[in-house]
Order: sequence, then structure tokens, then C-alpha cells
Amino acid sequence: MDKTTTGVRRDLPLIRTPVPGPKAAAIIERDGAVLSPSYTRSYPLVAARGEGAIVEDPDGNRFLDFNAGIAVVATGHCHPKVVQAIQDQAARLIHMSGTDFYYENMVALAEKLAALAPGHCSRGVYFGNSGAEAVEAALKLARYSTGRDKFIAFLGAFHGRTMGALSLTGSKSVQKRGFSPLVPGVTHIPYAYCYRCAYGKQPETCNVECARVIEDRLLKTILPAEEVAGIFVEPIQGEGGYIVPPQKFLDELREIAARHGILLICDEVQAGMGRTGKFWASEHFGLEPDILTVAKGIASGMPLSAMIARAELMTWKPGAHASTFGGNPVCVAAALATVELVEQELADNAARIGAHIRARMQDWPQKYPVVGDVRGLGLMIGVEIVRDRETREPAPDLRDRIVELAFERGLLLLGAGASVVRLSPPLVVTRDQADFAVDTLEECVRQALL
Repeated sequence: MDKTTTGVRRDLPLIRTPVPGPKAAAIIERDGAVLSPSYTRSYPLVAARGEGAIVEDPDGNRFLDFNAGIAVVATGHCHPKVVQAIQDQAARLIHMSGTDFYYENMVALAEKLAALAPGHCSRGVYFGNSGAEAVEAALKLARYSTGRDKFIAFLGAFHGRTMGALSLTGSKSVQKRGFSPLVPGVTHIPYAYCYRCAYGKQPETCNVECARVIEDRLLKTILPAEEVAGIFVEPIQGEGGYIVPPQKFLDELREIAARHGILLICDEVQAGMGRTGKFWASEHFGLEPDILTVAKGIASGMPLSAMIARAELMTWKPGAHASTFGGNPVCVAAALATVELVEQELADNAARIGAHIRARMQDWPQKYPVVGDVRGLGLMIGVEIVRDRETREPAPDLRDRIVELAFERGLLLLGAGASVVRLSPPLVVTRDQADFAVDTLEECVRQALL
């Protein structure tokens, strides 16, 4: 796999034409005539095929994918075991609708996810098609099971674009502009973004104001505790900037929720499925959520999501919530293969390669004045780009320039938050590929400074 007959490595990038090349450019032109302009395209990549961590465009240019199809292809592009599972299942049964009928592999996946969920209680599982659908299901179940109608969410959070999920989202104003009124009853508060603490504190001396504000202010002023159904939180905030909170933040949220009968709902759509070096990001913090949502990496690119809840919360009646395609047998087959691979080897690889990457980048904030912070767990790593190390002023234009320069060199990166470069490669990424990515990103940082 590593080399062609000519000795050129196939597991690293190779740029043969200006990007985009002529074939890719023609596809982009056709796209512009018919596709929704609401899609966000960071740079002109046209994907024709993929293998492992490599994506090839129609002109034969090869790119190292350090965004994993937006943190989706956990096992890499077209992992042979996942492909085989898809092909085998497609030859037997493509669809029957698991909300109306039964099939065994959906039961098997639900059993597996229930067993893997953090904690030692019984769990129930609901299947959907996307992260937003899992969040919608969690929102509805929380209201249904508690009889309460209000929620607390966090600034910087991204929970999806459907109306309920969008109401919980606190990421970018463009995502909400023009869509009001949204679902009422959501209050947003600052996340534990220690590099940019909303309360001007330092992690080692703070009183967890970002969590304490719930009891100290919200419940005393605008949110009667008995009306709050749930707190939606990402154990590691994704789109908000790959932010790893301190342990005491999530501890405090758990305690506050328990004191007031509020459900703690963990969105692991991006951080779950081995990305952080453990199967769930919650495991790093000893966190046992009442409800957990997962999507993205769950089926290595096939559309599937799950909402996993404590069994006693699953009190809703037949017809209260359902999905025609959720739990599609082909997607479930891909998920079963994915779960096995993550459990057997890929979570460990994410921990090992992620530690190697962070070790190589740990001195960047001292070496480069535009690098404010390097943080992450496993293969969920953020590099904060700033105009000035002292003022910590975000530099989104500089971040975007770095991402663009990387693309020109065959490395696919994406931004997150105001000015963060995120690294989220497939969990199959090798040490050689990691070193190429770090070397290339460092070169791009240097060039952006010129």
C-alpha cells in the first residue's frame, strides 16, 4: 500500500496539477449551477476516491485527510472490513424500516452501544440518520420524560441545524440568521474555554464560575429549576474550537444536574467513537451522562446516529418519535464493523498518534507568536491562531490562510471556533502521516508569518 511500482509512496500526498486541476474545476463549475449556496466549502477539493487517510481528486492529486470527512470516517476511507460489511448486508437486505418492523443487526448494535455507554445502568437506544437527529431525539425525550420544557446549553456549541438542534447551537450567528423563531426555552452560558475565560480566571484558581453560574444566577433569576429538563454539553467542544475543559467543570455540572433533577445530556457526535483515545470522551472525565448522542464516526461514513439514554427515561409510547431510515440495516452493518475496529485497535492508535502529534507541537506557542495554544485529546487537536500572544486576539484570516496553504501542499485541514486549526484525521492514521501533517502545518505557519 505504501509504494507504487515506481517507488512513489501512496500513503502520502502527491500534487500533480495546480489545485483545483481541470477536471476538478469543471465539477466545481457544475456544482455552482445546481447545488445550494448554503453549503460551506473551505477550499476547492473535489473527492473522487479515498483509501485510509488519503483522498484523491479527479486529476490524480492525492491529499492527506486530516479532517476525516468532518470527523466521520473513523476507520479511514473505505476500510476493507467496513466495505465488506456494507456489501454483504446490501446483498441480503437494504431496507425494511426498524421503527415498524424488526431485524437482528439493529438489535445487535443497540445491545453493543448500550453496553459500551459510560456507567453501569441499563440503557435504551434510538437510531436516527445524523447528529442533529440524535440531538432532536434527546431534546424530545428529555421533555417527555421530565415534563419540563427548558434547557441550558453553551456558547460555542454546535448541536446541529434542524430547528431544535439549532436552538441549542451557540456557534455562529449565520447559522441562525433568518430562521427565527426558534424553539423557545434555551439559555446559553459560556463554556469552560480556559484559554479565553469569560470570567477572567485562571484554571488552577477558578471557582468553576462557568458551571456555578447555573445555580448562582440562572436558577435564582430566570430559570426555575423545576422547569429545566436538561443541560446539553459537549465533553470536548468541537466546532467551538476543540476545547478540552477542566475536570472540575464537568464534575460541577453533574452535581448541579443531580441536585435539581436535571438531565445531563452529552453530545459526543464529534468526540465519540474513539476519537479522543477512549471510546467516549466522557470516559476521560469519569462522566456518566443521562443521555448521550453519537453520530459522525459511528458508521465510517454511512448515515447513522444514536441517542443512548438511561432505560428508565425511555417512557415514551409507540409513535411518539420514530424515523423511516434511522437504523438502516446497511448503515448498521457498517457501524458494527466500525465499533469492532475502534474497540480492537483504533482507539488505542488515536491515543498513541495523538500524543505523538501534541508532543511535537507542544513548544509552538513559544516558537511562533501566532500560535496561542495547542490542546486536545487523542486525535482531536486544536491549534489556536492569534494576532498577538499577549492580547490573544483571534486571527481568523490568518487561520484561513494557513488552512489554504496546507491544501496547496496536499494536507486537508479545517478551522473551528474563531481562529483554531483543527486536526481530526481518521483513526487509522500512521506515524509517518502524522509527521507529514505536523511538518506541513509548521511550514504553513512559518509562511503565513512572512
